[in-house]
Amino acid sequence: MDDAIALRLSGVEFRRRRRVILADVNLEVGAGEKWILFGPNGIGKSSLVQMMSTRGFPSAGTVDILGNRLGKVDVFSYRNRIGLSSVELSRAFPPQEDPLDAVVTALTATTGRWRESYAPEQFDRARALMRQFGIAYLEGKQMFKLSQGELTRVLICRALMADPDLLILDEPTTGLDLGGRELALQALSRIGEQDGARTVVLVTHRLEEIPRGFDHVAIMGRRAGNETDAYEANVAGGDPQPGTILYAGGLDRGFAAGRLSAIFGLPLKVTHEDGRWNAYSRTGGGGDTVGGTEDIQEIHD
Repeated sequence: MDDAIALRLSGVEFRRRRRVILADVNLEVGAGEKWILFGPNGIGKSSLVQMMSTRGFPSAGTVDILGNRLGKVDVFSYRNRIGLSSVELSRAFPPQEDPLDAVVTALTATTGRWRESYAPEQFDRARALMRQFGIAYLEGKQMFKLSQGELTRVLICRALMADPDLLILDEPTTGLDLGGRELALQALSRIGEQDGARTVVLVTHRLEEIPRGFDHVAIMGRRAGNETDAYEANVAGGDPQPGTILYAGGLDRGFAAGRLSAIFGLPLKVTHEDGRWNAYSRTGGGGDTVGGTEDIQEIHD
């Protein structure tokens, strides 16, 4: 695999209980690039995260991560090069785990400290990360007593702890209030703007939670002729069409109002101001229905 490519998914399909969740997923992420993986709930983003982080395998197709083909190389030989923050990972920690230990054990890619020992400077780094995200006070607490917002920030610190080559942040602002969210986004923006060597994939379904400094987006939806047909077929009942990546490229073109309107099934207005994105439902008279000529043209850009 080319060293310039950090992540490559080719013809990926994922099935669960005979249902196809993902189909024909193709994506190439260059080393050092900052990507957003965007799409509605239930589209298969978490399944892709599992594969990207070596914790899940495709039913078909190939996934190459940091020069290693998933399923061909022992994942534990390179998992410590991948920083992950996700809800699924949070469930792997013992309830009584000290949040400081949850952060520092990223160095050995383990969940739950037992007999491992770490140097004082490694604990100092873990504490510094916790201070950066406003959770230094959690040292000595227990994981099961944390709020969702506190747990989210512990996981972000853990993801950064081992100075990974690939950083994957799955919904990193989940459970945060306005102040906590903005604190986290400021720190994530610094990663996007200043951390040139690290490859980052941030997963979200909310435009307003995209940090500055990210300039690529992979937008997921359901393909059935065109995106509007897929949406209408899904709301009519029955199994939804498999999720896939409909667009990969720059944010400005990717977040076209017509594209997002079709994916989410309602007319949206998209704004981009002071480096931050937002979207809200359009109101008013005619011309706002999803699936007009302008919308479909944008989808196929």
